[in-house]
Amino acid sequence: MIPVEIVNVALLNKRFVIFLKSSVDKRALPIFIDDQQAQSIVIQINKVEIPRPLTHDLFKSVLEALQCRMVRIEVSDLIDDTFYARVVLDHEGQTLDFDARPSDAICLALRFGAPMFVEDKVMDKAGIFVSEEGAEQEGASAEKESDQPELPPIDALMQDLDKAVKEERYEDAAKMRDEIKKMKSSN
Repeated sequence: MIPVEIVNVALLNKRFVIFLKSSVDKRALPIFIDDQQAQSIVIQINKVEIPRPLTHDLFKSVLEALQCRMVRIEVSDLIDDTFYARVVLDHEGQTLDFDARPSDAICLALRFGAPMFVEDKVMDKAGIFVSEEGAEQEGASAEKESDQPELPPIDALMQDLDKAVKEERYEDAAKMRDEIKKMKSSN
């Protein structure tokens, strides 16, 4: 198992990707995640105060009320281009192990301050080498668009907001607008 930490949440190929950097070498694991998990991760990383709990906040509250402690999360497998994860909890000395999407597991690990790990075989199969600045080098499995620079999370949300309006997805646009307002007010 390789200990990892989040080094970036970026917009690549018009999708969000999270980079989990190895603590033992210069590899990172890029995992594409959906907009809502990216938002939840960015909110937690930036310590943005929100008026109502997100799903991951609610789940953390429930686990704490049940006196469960998060031991760790593990990105445990990669099957047919789909990553799998495990959430490992402790309840009164009993280890509980649950299947999860990596994005949900990461959201919870951030809220609990729990360590994150990647199985060696997963990093060997999908890891990329990164320079000191975090730029991708050889073996990149997530290709950057040459005309698509990495955007700060708020700029990425603003770009997605424009796209949602153009595509007439007004409900999504309203949620993004509200999140942008929250992010701006916290700065």
